Amino acid sequence: MRLHDNKTLLASTKSGLPVLCAFVFDRNILDRLDNPLDRRVSFIHQRITEMQKELRSLGGDLLIGYGDPKEIWKEWVDQLDTIGFKVSEIHVGRDYEPYAQERDRNLDEWFVRKNILFKGTKDNVILEKNEVTKDDGKPYTVFTPYSNKWRKALTAEDYAAAPSAEELARVGLVNHSELLNRPVPGLEEMGFENVWDDGAWMPPAKVQNTVLKKYGDQRDFPAIAGTSRLSVHLRFGTISIREALRQGLSSSEKWTTELIWRDFYQTIVYHFPHSATDSFRPAYDAIPWINDEQQFDAWCKGKTGYPMVDAGMRELQQTGFMHNRVRMVVASFLCKHLLIDWRWGERFFARHLLDFDLASNAGGWQWAAGSGCDAAPYFRVFNPSSQLQKFDKDLIYVRKWIPEYGSSLYPKPIVDHATARVRAIETYRSVLKPNPA
Repeated sequence: MRLHDNKTLLASTKSGLPVLCAFVFDRNILDRLDNPLDRRVSFIHQRITEMQKELRSLGGDLLIGYGDPKEIWKEWVDQLDTIGFKVSEIHVGRDYEPYAQERDRNLDEWFVRKNILFKGTKDNVILEKNEVTKDDGKPYTVFTPYSNKWRKALTAEDYAAAPSAEELARVGLVNHSELLNRPVPGLEEMGFENVWDDGAWMPPAKVQNTVLKKYGDQRDFPAIAGTSRLSVHLRFGTISIREALRQGLSSSEKWTTELIWRDFYQTIVYHFPHSATDSFRPAYDAIPWINDEQQFDAWCKGKTGYPMVDAGMRELQQTGFMHNRVRMVVASFLCKHLLIDWRWGERFFARHLLDFDLASNAGGWQWAAGSGCDAAPYFRVFNPSSQLQKFDKDLIYVRKWIPEYGSSLYPKPIVDHATARVRAIETYRSVLKPNPA
């Protein structure tokens, strides 16, 4: 959702044909969101409205639709044809999630019947699909060798910037006011309410080099503004992944590694689509989860009696963000201490995280649960108390989100760490081999 450094926009201009930009609010996705105050939808709606204005100022325009993508495209193609605009090519940014893959295959079949070229462009990641594989051509399932191969495969062209829309406007952006002179689909029409206001809850779409230079030393301390907070902008494409990598290569090796993790999880969900909803390692689906709803409710509300867990959950519910170190602690606590299915936590994060990304979210949860590729071993159980002492020993983060901490109002721990740790290891061991593959 940007006009700068957009490879898909660039690809669409290479044919030399006039270009009309388009965006579809996919009802199949939006209908799964159960919160009418979902900030993400307001953010997308605001950004798309801004983009339409930007494109019109350049002599172009932005088609905006709401509904089933295939039905929307049928309508657009037919309407454009009636005004003499014959659609011959459709260019989209590739999406590697299972639903998107199925949707785009169905669209491709329909476009083929209409003699329209439907072409995907790599724009959301640096290296995709089979660009980083083992020597035998199989996908990597362990991060370190993937990362090493990724770095060897990387070329300057992979992260070079694409021309801006201002530059591309000279080669054929078009405006068809007779078709496009209609309002943007309203949030209310789609079942949502506008919570944008001034968008103060969104982080800036840039990070200072001074933050990245200290990233490796400060990233694990939630009370410090030591992370980029760019994940939501990478998720929605309001900044370019190439732009982020260019900054990372010049400022932070550790942050660059985190961007490689992002490519890795996108590759995993592409090659192993089952991992989006089920354990990457099928043996882990046999774990006899307890799934205590009362304890799950305490975890959701930040009332487990473990300060770092509770502070993280309250930060999430109030802001839509959670510090990455804290994400690992709260995820481990749910899966190991409470023996609640990782999918319960993954779905809760999906509802509340502003930066929710299916591949990274499922990958991160399975890392904590031990069921994913290159995951933490099942016998590794985070001690939330020692994590607090190590990363928030002065309780700055905890006191920010738990004002009643230290008083009689703060709940006692709902489980004992030592007992829960032993129970988790024994439960996992009961269905897994000593070294599960």
